Amino acid sequence: MLSKPMSIFSGNANPKLATEIAQYLGTNVGRTRVTQFSDGETFCVIEENVRGCDTYVVQSTCAPVNDRVMELFIMVDALRRASAGSITAVIPYYGYARQDRKVAPRTPITARLVAELLEASGVNRVVAVDLHAGQIQGFFNVPFDHLFAMPAFLQDHLRQHYLGCCVVSPDAGGVERARAYSKRLKGTLAIVDKRREQANVSEVMNIVGDVKGKACVIIDDILDTAGTMCNAALALVNAGASKVSACVTHAVLSGPAVKRLIDSPIEEVIVSNTIPLSEAAAACGKIKVVSIAPLLAEAIRRIHHSDSVSSLFV
Repeated sequence: MLSKPMSIFSGNANPKLATEIAQYLGTNVGRTRVTQFSDGETFCVIEENVRGCDTYVVQSTCAPVNDRVMELFIMVDALRRASAGSITAVIPYYGYARQDRKVAPRTPITARLVAELLEASGVNRVVAVDLHAGQIQGFFNVPFDHLFAMPAFLQDHLRQHYLGCCVVSPDAGGVERARAYSKRLKGTLAIVDKRREQANVSEVMNIVGDVKGKACVIIDDILDTAGTMCNAALALVNAGASKVSACVTHAVLSGPAVKRLIDSPIEEVIVSNTIPLSEAAAACGKIKVVSIAPLLAEAIRRIHHSDSVSSLFV
């Protein structure tokens, strides 16, 4: 029996990543046109036949976030109305993930809202990488494959340069992630105890664990304004760390982030390409990019052939 045809499509968020994924799978990115009218409305045309095809839309919801989210909704709707056999949203960076619960009275849970809108637009499955909060999977009533960038980081860079290092979690919430890296790097574990007074502002309190004389790698999922990261690095240096590096999945790098990294004691920042770097970030000599295209491509291949994806969840 012949398998269903497969088509990879890309929004405007990260076409380079989509191209890498398609090349890994031995195909091309599907022809589509996503534009805006003069008043800012998003318009999409799928420029090839997708009737009965398994389609995969690669779109990170990075800056400008609202435009990228709307592009995703509209592309999915266009594919559904074009009679695509199935539609999988491949969202390397799931925006609004930090709004996963009510943090104060009369505030929204926007991560849930985005999930409901994705389902309403016609998505049959979602693939994402390193969610800020794993429970976001529960906001969906369609299958959700939550991948981790750790295998890509370990294989491409960390095992070669950071074996036996001290892995540091920048807050209590990231301890499980840091412990997983520490186990695979055969290193030790430390935690930065911090107090956050308001959004994008953090105050480092102290270091839990022994970092004196050790090379440290701070592990996190999102690097936004870099305030937490740089404060943590300074605290580690003050506690006697011999050198400090960082490994982050999603390089949001908004506002003063790049300047802060340049001025910080951090020697190297390893990031994935879930989000394309800005010109300033790309020019920063401290930032090294690791591609997760093979990881995403392998997940897509297994989903398409109805094979197990569980071995990728390590």
